[in-house]
Amino acid sequence: MVEYIIILSQYVMSEKEVGKITHWYDKIGVAVVKLTGSLKVGDQIKVRRGDEEFDATVESMQIDHEEVKSAKKGDEAAIKLPQKTKEGAAIYLAE
Repeated sequence: MVEYIIILSQYVMSEKEVGKITHWYDKIGVAVVKLTGSLKVGDQIKVRRGDEEFDATVESMQIDHEEVKSAKKGDEAAIKLPQKTKEGAAIYLAE
């Protein structure tokens, strides 16, 4: 008898947590994120809370109602998201 071992490989993007959602504005689809790392417009992110997760691109960002291109650790930035989420969701940067 011959045994065959099949090895499946899968490409997995590495992820780095860059913040947590501290407030969600449901009517306008905007999240306020307390950043633990840097984030910039154009970044690919993953939003995860429990078993719920979705991917998004940072298309715009504001700090204190002013448009910005990037934000750093410690900033509270507002970003528009394509799907609903809740406070406590983690934001990961897909690298």
